[in-house]
Amino acid sequence: MATETLTDTAGVAPAPVAERPYEHIELPPLTGSARMWGTLALSAATFMNVLDTSIANVSLPAIAGDLGVSPNQGTWVITSFGVANAISVPLTGWLSQRFGQVRLFMISVILFVISSWLCGLAPNMTTLIIFRIMQGLAAGPLIPLSQTLLLSSYPKALAGLAMALWSMTTLVAPVLGPLLGGWITDNISWPWIFYINIPVGFAAAFMIWKIYHKRESQIRKLPIDSVGLALLVLWIGALQIMLDKGQELDWFHSGEVIALGIVALVGLIAFVIWELTEEHPVVDLRLFKRRNFWAGALALSVGYGLFFGNVVVLPLWLQQFMGYTATQAGMIMAPVGLMALVFSPIVGKNIGRVDPRRMATFAFLTFALVLWMRSHFNTQADFWTIMIPTIIQGVAMAFFFIPLVTLTLSGISPDKIPAASGLSNFARITAGSFGTSIATTVWQDRAAMHHAHITDSVNTGSQAANSAMAGLGSAGLTPDQALGTINRLVDQQAYMLAASDVFYVSALIFLALIPLVYLARPAKPGAGGASSADAAAGAH
Repeated sequence: MATETLTDTAGVAPAPVAERPYEHIELPPLTGSARMWGTLALSAATFMNVLDTSIANVSLPAIAGDLGVSPNQGTWVITSFGVANAISVPLTGWLSQRFGQVRLFMISVILFVISSWLCGLAPNMTTLIIFRIMQGLAAGPLIPLSQTLLLSSYPKALAGLAMALWSMTTLVAPVLGPLLGGWITDNISWPWIFYINIPVGFAAAFMIWKIYHKRESQIRKLPIDSVGLALLVLWIGALQIMLDKGQELDWFHSGEVIALGIVALVGLIAFVIWELTEEHPVVDLRLFKRRNFWAGALALSVGYGLFFGNVVVLPLWLQQFMGYTATQAGMIMAPVGLMALVFSPIVGKNIGRVDPRRMATFAFLTFALVLWMRSHFNTQADFWTIMIPTIIQGVAMAFFFIPLVTLTLSGISPDKIPAASGLSNFARITAGSFGTSIATTVWQDRAAMHHAHITDSVNTGSQAANSAMAGLGSAGLTPDQALGTINRLVDQQAYMLAASDVFYVSALIFLALIPLVYLARPAKPGAGGASSADAAAGAH
């Protein structure tokens, strides 16, 4: 079943299987060294893609400082990639049938490498964002197609092993990403976080073409929903720009932000109306009629948006206000995948025996615990105090993706699995970008509020303020220098309190998601639901 349902990738569902039997020509699995090298090459391409979603997080302060923008604007490096990636994922099904799976994968890898090289050469933030958008668009087909090609390389009996090997790659990359990004930023320079994709990408492309070029899928000219695609780009692009620039432009006091909001709203309404009436929609919104699908996809998307937003805020706070280097921040963030690496195979093995809703509940409770622990950080927190919640978070990740994807895809017919997986991935990746923008904006706003409250106490009538000024003066600082030092301390406290606010509210939202999971019916193994391979595919 896994091979059948994933053959057309996690993009738009083409016509039902019964209407196109000639497309499902079974290729014999690879054997021996060809299968080994094919697995290695596909894993390398996937690793490169997943690595780029986390490697830039700890490098944002360096990138922002080097390109002369604020750290808040620096988050556009993350969000631009995420939005472009989300938009290209639903197109994978159509593109793979139009150009062939192997050819499309090769094109995606090469474009990803070229755009990575251009990202490293970017002279300013505007061009870097443009090249990150190119990189995100190229990255969209890589994950669903790597799964498809990998499953075609193994006998059906070994489909679970194939997906397990693939999943290990996607779990190791988030561990190495922050470590590698931090080390490169501190010891070489931030452009090299993009340049390292060049040798990996070209080596993967060479091996993939050599092994798979004679295993090309049949090409079929299908109509493309160009209006739906244009509306999708319009409303998501307008909403993301509004979220990214809202803080800078003082939100709805700005005509530009109001205009972007109107464009996003009108574009969304037009997009929904068009997609519900289009014969070949770019996104099959009719799937939202299924309770399991909308409940699972909503829980998955909101949870991922919360997770990703906090993953961006934490290293920014550590580097800007706690004196951490990029390497040290990377060491704090890296263990997030270690426990996931241990527990994911256990979750995958038992997903058919245990109610996925209970597993998801455990994940939400663990995420809430992690964020509650972080909300109690202070400016005296040491390395291990900050590290421990990150290690625990890996457990939550293992119980988060596979159970929720299993719930989301359960009960959906095999010919609809690619469309459902593509739509849930689109929603999840988009939520990650929105979550990043919202978390950093709230962090900045709360910091400004806390700064104002704290500075109210710093006046000539304050004994503590006068004592601090006198102490700094006796240390040889001028009054201006003493005030500057106090202001930096106030900033540190304000941003620490703001980060605590973000962590605490995120914990409460995770708890609020638990009832949503129980709106879904429990998945019934063997009743047309997602297989474990389908679940693993959708999870990434």
